[in-house]
Amino acid sequence: MSYLVDTATPIGHGDGMRLQLAIDVADLAEAIDFYGRLFGTAPDKVEDGYANWALTDPPLKFVVFERPDAPAGGINHLGLEVESADEVVATEERLRGAGLMTTGIDETMCCFAEKVETWVTDPNGHRWEVYVKTADHPTARENVVLTHRSTTAGMNAEDAATTNASSTSMADTGSLAGEGAAPSGRCCS
Repeated sequence: MSYLVDTATPIGHGDGMRLQLAIDVADLAEAIDFYGRLFGTAPDKVEDGYANWALTDPPLKFVVFERPDAPAGGINHLGLEVESADEVVATEERLRGAGLMTTGIDETMCCFAEKVETWVTDPNGHRWEVYVKTADHPTARENVVLTHRSTTAGMNAEDAATTNASSTSMADTGSLAGEGAAPSGRCCS
């Protein structure tokens, strides 16, 4: 069996990138206690129904969402935190070029942060977010799309037409979640 892999622009080789794992938990206080002891450190951020650890060794952004009705042991979503909006754009373009459907590029408020992000869903339904956090936000837990960027901005008309004809964005096709929204309609659902 052969696999279509673009090795020209791999992700994961930047010094500041880290994997993100976001899970649903029934009881936030219980999860903070357990994971604080597991990681040997308190969370970096705690908000209503939310906590995260920005670990350096191993490089991991670990996020817990309090959702009492969610199935036990459920993954909320996975992600790749990168260092810049340009890296988000480059990754989204690579994903689209490889034939994967993305949400396009959005500037959002979500998970108590302002971010530039794109989303893709694997064949088994696992949602992946590629993002850069641009600022903290005190109240935005659920996804609010501020701006939907065009991935063809700055291209000449011929290149833009080629890009649009050969790749697909969930936002371009009008995903069920709504234009530019995370695949489930909420960034952290």
